[in-house]
Amino acid sequence: MKRPSKYARILLNLLVAVAVSLVVNFSYLLLLLIDQRNDAPAAPAAEQRIDERSGEGVLRLSPDGHGYLLVESGDSVYVPMQRVRRLGLRDGDRLVGEISAPERAGAHAVMEKVWRRNGEEFDYAALFKRPAESVVLTLQLIYYLLISFILLSILTPVRYNYSRRRFVVHCVWGIAVAAGLYFLAPVTVWHSGKLIFNFMAPRMLDYVLLLKCSFAVVVSILYSRIYVSIWQQQAVAMENERLKNENLTTRYNMLVGQINPHFFFNSLNSLSMLVREKLDEKALTYIDQLSYTFRYIIQNGQNTWVTLGEELDFVEAYGYLFKIRYADKFFFDIDVPAECRAWLLPALSLQPLVGNAVKHNAITKSNPLRIAIRTAGDWLEVSNPKTPRLEPEPSTGIGLENLRNRVRLIAGRDIQVVETGTTFTVRVPLQKPASCSGQ
Repeated sequence: MKRPSKYARILLNLLVAVAVSLVVNFSYLLLLLIDQRNDAPAAPAAEQRIDERSGEGVLRLSPDGHGYLLVESGDSVYVPMQRVRRLGLRDGDRLVGEISAPERAGAHAVMEKVWRRNGEEFDYAALFKRPAESVVLTLQLIYYLLISFILLSILTPVRYNYSRRRFVVHCVWGIAVAAGLYFLAPVTVWHSGKLIFNFMAPRMLDYVLLLKCSFAVVVSILYSRIYVSIWQQQAVAMENERLKNENLTTRYNMLVGQINPHFFFNSLNSLSMLVREKLDEKALTYIDQLSYTFRYIIQNGQNTWVTLGEELDFVEAYGYLFKIRYADKFFFDIDVPAECRAWLLPALSLQPLVGNAVKHNAITKSNPLRIAIRTAGDWLEVSNPKTPRLEPEPSTGIGLENLRNRVRLIAGRDIQVVETGTTFTVRVPLQKPASCSGQ
């Protein structure tokens, strides 16, 4: 399991921000799609809208700038001065538009909206330079994407010790940033259609905009809380796995370290015996074999798995040391098929078994020690006859217990000890590589 990288977190936050932006602007996007589908050729708009509230006439302007629309019935419709200036109307223009009824008796009707001017459709968008709906939608999508991404970046830091207090502090910061970005939101002025920042609008308190920003803040906070919880669980699992591996490595190194002194002292005793007997050639050969065995132990002390062939080669060299000590009284019977020498077993599995067999059995010419090594399925069996010494050496059980613990740590299985009245057998599990054919 790997921790999420910085770039993976950024990409994930960006995708969530895109989703939030689409959800916030869903209604706007849906209306735009509907308008585009309905934008089909039809009769002139003014003709479609002519009803009891419509009127047509010629505009006359007074010297003070007020306008009056003279309709065919002889009545006049008032056109406010602000509307005349804003729409750029001229004296003599023939207008068709929406007319509201008089508010009281004796008052003029008022022209609320111009539909056609001198026979042409009146274009409010061109007059006020309104941005296209697609431009407004694009700006809205970008704005809410940015605000969501900024909030998610603040609320989803990659920290292991991300406490609740720190989360609350980040939420406060996120809300403060969202409040600042609220004033930078793009809004459309209702009467002119101009696109401006919210802080430039006549009324900065836009309830729809406030609702959308609040939605983005709430979704960002909820998502960040879920994200941080999942990330912390993964971090705890990774930390536990790391501690477990360190613990296994430490325990394994301690077990291997206990083998070396035991073997070293026994080897020195054998070497001192050869020196006392002045067997110089045998002593030199013994030193060479002793050097090989120590080199094997040092090289494989940090390893977990070795091949069965490597272990058997080591046992041959290790057994040579005992053959020098017990001339013609110590033998190996090895029955391992050549194709199975590539099988795997925990390193230094055979050394304690051979050492214990020598330590706890009498070795004489009449009763030589024969250690049998053979495979049986996915097990390696090491057995020897039981010929107890007249003065048995005290048994600490360290060698066999160390082997048991190392096999459990490495192979996840246990050794099997089979003891009868005449033989002592230890079975060590083997791991069969894919390239090795079965027996």
